[in-house]
Amino acid sequence: MNFNKLHFTKLFIFLMFVSIHSYAQDKDYGIFESSTDVGAVKNAGSVVYDSENQSYTISGSGTNMWGEKDEFRYLWTTLQGDFILRAEMHFIGEGVDPHRKIGWTVRNTLSSGSAMVNAAVHGDGLTSLQYRKTADAETLEVKSTDTAPDIIQLSRIGGTYYMSTARKGESFTTVELTDISLRNEVFAGIYVCSHNPDVTEHAVFKNVRIIKPAPADLVPYRNYLGSRMEVLDIESGTRKVLFESEHSLQAPNWTPDGKNLIYNSNGYLYRYYFENGEVEYLNTGFATSNNNDHVLSFDGEMLGISHHNAADDNASTIYLMPSTGSDNPRQVSMSGQGASYLHGISPDKKTVIFTGNRKGKYDIYAADTETMEETQLTDTPGLDDGSEFSGDGRYIYFNSDRTGTMQLWRMNADGSEPTQLTFDENFNDWFPHVSPDGKWIVFLSFGTDVRSDDHPFYKHVTLRLMPVEGGTPRIIAYVYGGQGTINVPSWSPDSRKIAFVSNSGRFY
Repeated sequence: MNFNKLHFTKLFIFLMFVSIHSYAQDKDYGIFESSTDVGAVKNAGSVVYDSENQSYTISGSGTNMWGEKDEFRYLWTTLQGDFILRAEMHFIGEGVDPHRKIGWTVRNTLSSGSAMVNAAVHGDGLTSLQYRKTADAETLEVKSTDTAPDIIQLSRIGGTYYMSTARKGESFTTVELTDISLRNEVFAGIYVCSHNPDVTEHAVFKNVRIIKPAPADLVPYRNYLGSRMEVLDIESGTRKVLFESEHSLQAPNWTPDGKNLIYNSNGYLYRYYFENGEVEYLNTGFATSNNNDHVLSFDGEMLGISHHNAADDNASTIYLMPSTGSDNPRQVSMSGQGASYLHGISPDKKTVIFTGNRKGKYDIYAADTETMEETQLTDTPGLDDGSEFSGDGRYIYFNSDRTGTMQLWRMNADGSEPTQLTFDENFNDWFPHVSPDGKWIVFLSFGTDVRSDDHPFYKHVTLRLMPVEGGTPRIIAYVYGGQGTINVPSWSPDSRKIAFVSNSGRFY
C-alpha cells in the first residue's frame, strides 16, 4: 500500500495516540489521565477507581496547599479552553486536622509552586476559591459564604473562574475570580491534602464530570455538542454514564419491561440494550425527521412519534406505531392545522395529548387516535406544554407560564380544574414526569436567565423531585443540558431510577 506524506503523518499521530492511551490505561483512572503526589509529601498517596459506580477514592498526605508551595495527592487530566468541572465529594472519617482539604484544582504545571486556581473545601467546612497568580507567589483566596458543601463545581469561562458549591439537594452558591490568567493548556483534577505531613486522609469523589461547554458562537439547532446517556439512582444519588456520543442524543424513554431505552438522534430513533450495551436503529419507516417528542404507551406496546411532515410544510405531526418498529406509522394528528408536538398517550391508548400551534399560540390539545378529532384542553395567553397522563388516566400534568414563570400544573383529563403545583421564583420548571408507582414527579428546571417560554440546549439545569401531590422540590442532579435532557417520561419501571442526557464537547 502506498502512503503519501499526509497519510504517513496521520498514521504516526494515530499510533502515537494509541501508545499514549495504552500507557495511561496501565492503571484505570476513569476519565482522568494520571495521578501523582505534588510536592515533597512524606506519605505517598493513592487512587482507587470503582468502575461499577464510576467513583474515586483518593488517599493523600501533604503539609498544606497554601503560601508558596503545595503538597497533595492529585488525580488529573489535561484541558484547553473553557471547562466545567463538577463532583460530589466527602472525606472518609473524622480526620485529624480541621484544615485538611479536598476539591478541584487547575494548574499550569505539576510543580508544587505552580500558578493555580483551587476550589477548596476544608475539613471544618470553610469553602474558598484559592489562587496563585504566578509560580512560587503567595496564595490568595476569595471566601464563599457556603459551608461544608457536598457538590463542588469549578468552571473557566472566557478567562473567568467560577466556584459553585452546594449541599446536596440545594441550589449553588457562586463566587468568581477574574484577576488571574493561567495558560490555555492546564492540568485539572481532584485532590486530597491532609494538612499534616504525618497523616494520610481519604475522600470519595462520585458523579465526577468534566464538561466542555458550548462556545459563545454556537448556533442552536445547527451546531451541537456531544452527549452522555446517564442513569440516576434516586435513593443513592449515584449517576452512571451508560455511553457517550459525538452525536446529539435526546429524550430517552425507559421501556416498561426495563430492558431498553428508546432515544432520538438526528431525526432517527434508536434502542439501547441494558443487557449488553448495544444500540440498534428503530425502524420508523418514512418518518426520519423526528423531534424529541416521542412517547411509549403505558403498556409499552405502542410508540408515538412527532415527525416533521414534508407534505404539511414540515410541521411536526403525530404518528402511532408498534414499539417494535413500523414501515408505515399511522397519522393521528390532522394536517393543515399547525405543528403538533406529542407528549402523552392515555392508558387506554384511545387519546393522545400534545402541544398544538393553533389560533396563533400554543396550548394543550387531545386527539382521538381513530378519528383524529381534536379537543382543546387549555386556553391561556402564555405557553402550555409538556402534558402527560397519570397512570390511572384521571389527571394530566403539564407546565405553563400563565403566571409569568414556567411552573408545573395538574388538571383533570378533560382540562377542568387546573391546579398549580410549583411556585418557584428562581426556576422555570418543565416536563413533569410521574413515576410508575404514582408517588413522585421528576422534572427539569432552568434558571431565570432563560425565558419562561424557552427550553434551550446547553445550560446549567437541575433535575428536581417532589411528591405527586405537590410540595417542596429537591434537586437530585446538577446537569449541563436542557433541551433533550428529559423531555419524555424516562422512569425505570420500578420507580427507582431515571434516564437522562447530559452534554459536553470532546475534551480528550
